[in-house]
Amino acid sequence: MKRYKQTEIDELANILKQDGIISVPTDTVFGICCRINSKNAYNKLMTIKNRPSDMSFPVMVLNEKQIADIAILNDNIKKLIYAFMPGPITLVLNKKSTALTYINNGGLRETDEIAIRMAPTKALENLIYKAESPIFMTSANKSGQPTCTSVEEIEKSFPNLDGIMEGNITFGMASTIVDCTKEEIKIQRKGPISEEQIIKVLKKGQKIK
Repeated sequence: MKRYKQTEIDELANILKQDGIISVPTDTVFGICCRINSKNAYNKLMTIKNRPSDMSFPVMVLNEKQIADIAILNDNIKKLIYAFMPGPITLVLNKKSTALTYINNGGLRETDEIAIRMAPTKALENLIYKAESPIFMTSANKSGQPTCTSVEEIEKSFPNLDGIMEGNITFGMASTIVDCTKEEIKIQRKGPISEEQIIKVLKKGQKIK
C-alpha cells in the first residue's frame, strides 16, 4: 500500500470519498478511519478491524457544529468541548436518532450512544474538511489486540488498507473517555486529561465517577 505525506491530503481525502480505509497518526495513537456518511465504508472498516457487530466506532469531527449534527448537547457537554477540544479527550454522548441510523439500534432509540473526538492536528482537520464528512476513527489494532506503534506494524497488521498517512504521535496513550450520556458524568477511561482537570471546568458540586 502507498504511504502519503501530510502534504498529500487531497489524495487521502479522495480515497475516503471513494469509501476507502486509511491509517492516520493522531495525537494519542495511530488510527484507521473512513468517512461516516457511507454505510459501505463503515462495513469495510468493521471487517478490517474485526469488530463485533454490536460495537460502533468513535467519530472524529472538525468542529462543534459537526458534533451538534450527530449528538445531543447540554451545558456541561459544551463546557467540556470548549475546555478540552481539540485535545486527547473522547466524549460519549447520546446520539440523535436521525444521525447515523445504520449503526447501533438503527435509529430506533433516541438514547443510542456515540463517542466523539475533535480533530487534534492540522492534517486531520484538513482531511475531514476535504473529505466533506466527519470520519469514524478507531485505534490501529485488530479488536482485542495491542495498538500498532509504527507504520511498519500497521502495514503488517492491515495489508488491505487503501493508504497510510505518515506522521508521529504525541502522547502515546489513548484519550481520556468521559461518559456524558446521563446527568452524572463518569470517567470511562483515564488518559492524558485528568479527572481533576475535568472537574475544574464543571460547575461546583458536579458529581463524577
